[in-house]
Amino acid sequence: MRAIRRPALPLLVLLVTLLFAAGGCASSGKQRSALERAQVAWSSAIRWNDVEGAWQLVDPEVRAERPMGELAFARYAQLQVTGYRELGAQADPAEALREIEVRVVNRHSMAERTLRHTERWRWDAAAGTWWNVSGLPDFWAGE
Repeated sequence: MRAIRRPALPLLVLLVTLLFAAGGCASSGKQRSALERAQVAWSSAIRWNDVEGAWQLVDPEVRAERPMGELAFARYAQLQVTGYRELGAQADPAEALREIEVRVVNRHSMAERTLRHTERWRWDAAAGTWWNVSGLPDFWAGE
């Protein structure tokens, strides 16, 4: 009896396809992990009033376009963040959005405000990191 010999090419194509798909998943998994780390660092910096630390997570292009001086940093020092929570998020491989609610108290007036802010994040493949492109929340909007 003759053995039926199947061509190996379809099997090889399938294996190569699976290998590339797994590589893509690993890459997107790394991006997701990097996004989570960046957003946790951002949230922590904002919660603990580390404005300078949060500023380092802002896209360098945005920092160059809208530089912050000592007076701007001093203005943020007048505030105390009392609450920070995520309301919703969505992400794709190149950009992520996260809606947050922040409660802040003005240290001088002791008045608390609640505001919503949309964080926008951009993946920088060359640097292998996510950058915040929306900048620091404007706690004085609408005053």
